Amino acid sequence: MLQPTPCELWPFDPSCCLLPEDTSEETITRWRRVATSILWMASGRRWGPSCPVTVRPCRRSCLDDYSGAVRWGTAGPWIPYLGRDGKWRNARVCSCETDCSCTELCEVRLDGPVHDIVSVQIGGETLDPASYRVDNGDLLVRADGACWPDCQDMAAPCGEPGTFCVTYRTGLPLDEAAIAAFSALVCHLVKGCGGGSCGCNLQRNRNLSRVSRQGVDLEFEDRTAMYADMRTGLPEVDQWLVLVNPYRQPAPSRVWSVDYKQPRVTTWP
Repeated sequence: MLQPTPCELWPFDPSCCLLPEDTSEETITRWRRVATSILWMASGRRWGPSCPVTVRPCRRSCLDDYSGAVRWGTAGPWIPYLGRDGKWRNARVCSCETDCSCTELCEVRLDGPVHDIVSVQIGGETLDPASYRVDNGDLLVRADGACWPDCQDMAAPCGEPGTFCVTYRTGLPLDEAAIAAFSALVCHLVKGCGGGSCGCNLQRNRNLSRVSRQGVDLEFEDRTAMYADMRTGLPEVDQWLVLVNPYRQPAPSRVWSVDYKQPRVTTWP
């Protein structure tokens, strides 16, 4: 699924910015929006929060609870495993009960990392947040002793009887280093939007590499090469980018399996 830019602007700390007194909030908001997109993409599209997405989990097969041996060639695809009792069964992909716990643990795997859960609806009921938790950044675990529905009516909209919908946001939480780098970039952009009337603060982005005094020769690094390296030329920003995305990955690595059934997502209307 394509990942859009974050829906929320990243937090801005103006304490070290020294913006001109006549800078309007509209100007700051505009460049916060630009800086959010730039750093989100340059850091590997991993930081949140994203826009809320609603998924409708379901198991691969309603025969997952079948207690007998596997009858090969029946009822759709299988991910077989050998149980402790010596019988072959179909592995659950979501809404599963793990054997890693001393007690029954009912869980749903979400496409993470999960930033937070907005709501969980079963039929027309919205569950209390205390009745579930998130483990490992992608496992929605039922914590009230009940279990997630095995099947649901995919033809009915969320909130109708027989439906199961999870609305959540993805992305890693921003720390103080991320906020500091973001604020430095916002200040740089705001000061540069005045067309040179305030000094622009753009000299920091020229990256002077060589000077000849008598002939007054100045040599600057190629900006296009710097941008191709996913850097901005601002020390505070580039230091953060090097630490969080040292290999300049444009997006998080993903592993896809033809045997894993993704939760259904309604994309329109």
